[in-house]
Amino acid sequence: MADEKETKAELAREYDASQIQVLEGLEAVRKRPGMYIGSTSSQGLHHLVWEIIDNGIDEALAGFADKIDVIVEKDNSITVTDNGRGIPVDIQKKTGKPALETVFTVLHAGGKFGGGGYKVSGGLHGVGASVVNALSTELDARVMKDGKIYYIDFALGKVKTPMKTIGDTEHPDDHGTIVHFVPDPDIFQETTTYDINILKTRIRELAFLNKGLRITLKDMRPEKPTEDDFLYEGGIRHYVEYLNEGKEVIFPEPIYVEGVTKGITVEVAMQYIEGYQSKLLTFTNNIHTYEGGTHEEGFKRALTRVINDYAKNNNILKENDDKLSGDDVREGLTAVVSVKHPDPQFEGQTKTKLGNSDARTAVNEVFAETFNKFLLENPKVARQIVDKGILAAKARVAAKRAREVTRKKSGLELNNLPGKLADNTSKDPSISELFIVEGDSAGGSAKSGRSRLTQAILPIRGKILNVEKATLDRVLANEEIRSLFTALGTGFGEDFDVSKANYHKLIIMTDADVDGAHIRTLLLTLFYRYMRPMIDAGFVYIAQPPLYQVRQGKMIQYIDSDEELETVLGQLSPSPKPVIQRYKGLGEMDAEQLWETTMNPENRRLLRVSAEDADAASGDFEMLMGDKVEPRRKFIEENAVFVKNLDI
Repeated sequence: MADEKETKAELAREYDASQIQVLEGLEAVRKRPGMYIGSTSSQGLHHLVWEIIDNGIDEALAGFADKIDVIVEKDNSITVTDNGRGIPVDIQKKTGKPALETVFTVLHAGGKFGGGGYKVSGGLHGVGASVVNALSTELDARVMKDGKIYYIDFALGKVKTPMKTIGDTEHPDDHGTIVHFVPDPDIFQETTTYDINILKTRIRELAFLNKGLRITLKDMRPEKPTEDDFLYEGGIRHYVEYLNEGKEVIFPEPIYVEGVTKGITVEVAMQYIEGYQSKLLTFTNNIHTYEGGTHEEGFKRALTRVINDYAKNNNILKENDDKLSGDDVREGLTAVVSVKHPDPQFEGQTKTKLGNSDARTAVNEVFAETFNKFLLENPKVARQIVDKGILAAKARVAAKRAREVTRKKSGLELNNLPGKLADNTSKDPSISELFIVEGDSAGGSAKSGRSRLTQAILPIRGKILNVEKATLDRVLANEEIRSLFTALGTGFGEDFDVSKANYHKLIIMTDADVDGAHIRTLLLTLFYRYMRPMIDAGFVYIAQPPLYQVRQGKMIQYIDSDEELETVLGQLSPSPKPVIQRYKGLGEMDAEQLWETTMNPENRRLLRVSAEDADAASGDFEMLMGDKVEPRRKFIEENAVFVKNLDI
């Protein structure tokens, strides 16, 4: 412990300008911002906040900060405060300028690039403060250090007021950094308005991943001022509890594992639910590794091996029994795996897949030892886990039989499908669209009005199976779900191959009423749980049929909302009296109307379902479609007031 204190004190003393290394200039950032922050859409706008927060997180990881405050100001600017050591203010040798100025004006200048400032660092791209500065109309920074307050500000990335001392700190030992910036509307032309829910979700996640770190979020905008305080002493244990909120769990407290090996810190928290869906989230240095990687592989291998060994050693599985597969032992599992690595190497399509082989070994070793000990000390829980895996294995065998009929489009006689697929004539998936239509009546109109070359129609009758509450074998036994997979040609489960999809647009077309919304939710639940690659590829859409038709003489206009109807009626002359038709269902439109309003590519509007939408909606799916009634009742009670038109 004494050695640790001495090392920490030495790091605090040595964190000065010599550790701020300069790799390249900042010229290209404003010309090609997407290269540095991903996009100039809402995603890129929020990325600016993450870059500044990450600097505070790095101080927390190094043991020098325990509080970060984030404020959305009234004008949609952002202020981030941390109580770390404060950005160095002495002269950086390579630039001859104060390190505080260098950090905000030179790309890849910081304590993360080999200068010894941080052993472990967050932030995916490491471009940090300089890019935020380059993409802001204004940015100012205050540093509290050595009893003084230092100040510098910038305009469009260039120094406006050189660094100066503006006073003494209230207390001699006060320390930290305050950064305030205003995003440039010329860069972020889509929006400069911050979404409090996006900020809240990520900040909550960061608080879970860094136990003991308090992060506050204040929204000062007059529309709906809010204040949230996130502090989780239990870290990712609380994260798992949060993810399992409202679900039946098979043991009350999440299993928690923590250890360090060869400089890699490993944390795992896990808990099983009574249901069938699994959720595994992995992180490296606070970065959400959506594509998994070596740390995920290490966890999966250890989990499968330890459970099988326990089952064999305790005669729950006999010697001649098949081993439980990885999918079997992960059914109903909620787990968070977090590693802190001194030199993470990322790969994959979005650079969010960990590639370090030593991370696989570290997670495997640390988790396996502690999890095996847990099973031995908790035989009742261990038996529940093994029994759950055995049931999953039986369902897997049954599902394998059902899966055979969904492998390819020609695998079934399509005339016998309950959905009565009307296929399109083109065999080019890139121009082919499959409309999933609610009801035979609307299906008939859609078949008559469609473009036969590019548009296929699959009517579904009533409400499909709620897959959130069904085992895999039941899902595949459902004829309408099976017919959908057969039509798609993608296969199913382990065989799913999005590159074999017969259609690159899968369009949900349901009525604009409560039942239609329910059917749409059931279908989206199916796509999210069993067809996620279709969503990731951007192939899933929701049709937007109109709510009203207004006719006045020869004039016909289609209306999407009650508000728009009021506006249109207010603009019409008194005579002749307009005729208003409200479409309670797609079946009330004839083929020509359905084509013109909802299916014609030149007129229609489609909503694409994105991977971000799907992730954000995952908890809602579980709450709305899962077994627990109370969370669903609470949601309905809280949100019923927002429903303007309800068809009973």
